[in-house]
Parts: sequence; C-alpha cells; structure tokens
Amino acid sequence: MARIRVGISGWTYAGWRGDFYPRGLVQREELGYAAERLTSIEINGSFYALQRPTSYAHWRDQTPDDFVFAVKGGRFITHLKKLAGVETALANFFASGVLALGPKTGPLLWQLPPSLGFDAERLAAFFDLLPRSSSAAADLARTHDDKVPDDRSLTVADADRPLRHALEVRHASFTSDETAALLREHDVALVVADTAGKWPYLEAVTSDHVYVRLHGDK
Repeated sequence: MARIRVGISGWTYAGWRGDFYPRGLVQREELGYAAERLTSIEINGSFYALQRPTSYAHWRDQTPDDFVFAVKGGRFITHLKKLAGVETALANFFASGVLALGPKTGPLLWQLPPSLGFDAERLAAFFDLLPRSSSAAADLARTHDDKVPDDRSLTVADADRPLRHALEVRHASFTSDETAALLREHDVALVVADTAGKWPYLEAVTSDHVYVRLHGDK
C-alpha cells in the first residue's frame, strides 16, 4: 500500500519561533518538536556543506522510530561540478555521515541549478554513479579523500537497505518526454516542484516514489 509522508525542508528558521515553534522552546529541541508533528523532514544543511556523522546520528536519535529524513545532495556536486567528474565528491558526501541515519534514510534529493540544461549523456553517467543500497553507499564512501578526514567519516552501514534518488530540475529543456524516459530507465524520481511558475512544473512519474516540493506558492 502506498504511503504519503508530509514534511518540511529544514527546521531551523528564526521566523518560525513564536509561530510554528512555541515561545520559549529552545533551539536544540526544535527538530524533536517538528518531528512529533510531521512524518518526514528534508535535511538541507547537507546541500551547503558536508556534515558530520555525529550530526546525522543526533538528528536520527531526536526523531520517532517511524520517521524518515530526505537528504539533499551537495551543491558542490550539482551546482559547481554540474554532475561531471563527481566520483570523489560523491564518495565524500556519503562518507560525511549519511549512513548514520540508518533505517530513517529516505530519498536523496539532487537539485540542479537553473543554468544546467538537459544532457542525456551527462545525466546517465551521473545516475550510474549513484549507490542504490546502503551497502553500495558504504563501498563508495570508503573511497573518500582527505576532504573528509578518517576520524570524521562513516564508511559502514548497519544493514543493507535500498536507497532511492530524486532529481529536481530548473531548466526548460527538461520539459520533454526524453527526460521522463531517461529517469525511468535509471529509476530516479522526477521531483514535482511547485515554484509558482519560476521553474518548470513537471508531473511525470518515473520511479516507485514521488517527491513533491511546494516551495514557491502561498
């Protein structure tokens, strides 16, 4: 049976204090408060910088047993490298602690910059690098470089679980049947992104999960 999880992108926002978060709630308790009221939260700090295993473990331990995190892939991979030559960058990303989420690991979100258009060869090469299980992610993580020191890395998985991936696009050239066909071929979900018309709005179902981001309208 299909299941719908409803969540938020990030949880540390000053404007939410005294509004969504009650007045007086200390910042270190905000994740736990939000997780009691939602079924999933997107980690977006991982987009801006490599995190640490201790951080992922702390987030895992602050949430209910039946909770799932989505993890946003690093902008170094998507925006700076633009998916090309990212073998080591992917290893560093997974070595930085993602595996510490364990059974609470949800989809990996890869958001492309608006300057990156559709390139089937580039996309296919990137998709082929993505680990599809926690064990494969651990194998990849073990190839990390010095950007993730050994004492700040996690390169083992507590169990072998499937990993799902989702792609959010922001260039008009992705508005084609070829996009959906390529993502289906590689079992990657095409994100349904409601941005109030700022970026393309696509609804093709390309995997066994659907990732919807409502981050532009009222």
